Amino acid sequence: MTKDQKVVAIQEIKDLLQDAKVVYVADLEGLNAAKSSDFRRQAFKQNIQVKVVKNTLLQKAMEQMEGVDYSEMFQSFKGNSALMISETANAPAKLIQGFRKKEEKPALKSAFVQETFYVGDNNLDMLANIKSREEMIGEIIGLLQSPIQRVVSALQNKPETVEAKAEEAAPAAEEAPATETPETPAAEGEAPAAE
Repeated sequence: MTKDQKVVAIQEIKDLLQDAKVVYVADLEGLNAAKSSDFRRQAFKQNIQVKVVKNTLLQKAMEQMEGVDYSEMFQSFKGNSALMISETANAPAKLIQGFRKKEEKPALKSAFVQETFYVGDNNLDMLANIKSREEMIGEIIGLLQSPIQRVVSALQNKPETVEAKAEEAAPAAEEAPATETPETPAAEGEAPAAE
């Protein structure tokens, strides 16, 4: 690889890392072409960018990035490395887990998720269980809706009880005029007699 090609490759990696909040580095070594292609296809469906990179170029690109010090990940850059970029924190981990149900690889080398570094394949389960932004928002909305739903339910049930009380009061009101009706003519009858 010429110096110019290296510069271009480093710039491509930097472009991928720019504004990335979720960065995984995985080991795809041992996957044949068909399995590797299947892994990439599944990643594409889940909006995960996958790029096989040289470790030295990846490290140089990360060293040149401003705002994040990726140096904790450098120790894991050995052998075959695939850079995985995603918007969803747990998507690459779930993809790796799902693929490993049938295969031994890919293996997690390291990850940068939610401003925290994870080094080693032993962190895969923990990363897969991280709630995505969308899941967290859904839970928060659910929690916020719960009291509102109770209030709405109470308001919806309250008119029914008011109507039920009104219905109970209506027969009583009907009975009251019926008992007053005989008294009213008697009162009228008494009035003319008094004259």
